[in-house]
Amino acid sequence: MPLAKRIVPCLDVDHGQVVKCINFLNPKCAGDPIELAQRYSDEGADELVFLDITASSEKRDIMRKYVEGVAKAISIPFTVGGGIRSVSDARLVLCSGADKVSVNTAAVENPKLITELADVFGRQCIVCAIDVRRNRTSTDGKIMVETAGGPIWFEVVIYGGRKSTGIDALAWAMDAEKFGAGEFLVTSMDRDGTKDGYDIALTRNISERVNIPIIASGGAGEPKHLYDVFTEGKADAALAASIFHYNNYPIPIVKDYLRKMGVTIRQ
Repeated sequence: MPLAKRIVPCLDVDHGQVVKCINFLNPKCAGDPIELAQRYSDEGADELVFLDITASSEKRDIMRKYVEGVAKAISIPFTVGGGIRSVSDARLVLCSGADKVSVNTAAVENPKLITELADVFGRQCIVCAIDVRRNRTSTDGKIMVETAGGPIWFEVVIYGGRKSTGIDALAWAMDAEKFGAGEFLVTSMDRDGTKDGYDIALTRNISERVNIPIIASGGAGEPKHLYDVFTEGKADAALAASIFHYNNYPIPIVKDYLRKMGVTIRQ
């Protein structure tokens, strides 16, 4: 029997408020993190992701009191990311109630951090988040992917999309797995907040190159988009925000649709 796919709401938190952006820009308030977290837990979400989206760019620690508040309000697995730069940072987050930690910018700048975290907490606890945008320039040495719009490569961006790296996301994913990542959270900056659907080529190309679970992120606008990323995109989990925050498609409706389409979903 195939492993059940997971539905994962995401709380992008900026100084204590859940916000929603488009292409990582122009954040708009979407609610209180503790209230939304409790609602998603009650509605049957499989996991929850909490990202302090300005911690890295502001070079500050994650806002621990909100992590603690969310942890107390839910009864589902809980991943926290944003501003985690060391084993001690991760320990504080885990001691605040998180089940897993997500590292992104700090891991790109210091890949050995992934190994250090995996050695201390176990790789099942370490999510490597990769923010990506499509690139058609500077193709030398990149893994090219054919798309309807022509050949592209996928570039890693850091600091909440504020800084380009020139790093090939497919190559980075393979390296990060070797360093000890237990899971990937792959976000398309191009699709973020657009509700146009996930970047299927991105998710599929990473999934085909690694042997750990992939959480697809960026672009969910309707239940069919989740179906597409599970089937064509080969994702193990689908992260979404807008469709849940604004109650466009509550979690039970999404799960019911996916079951009817033949996707194995957790109860």
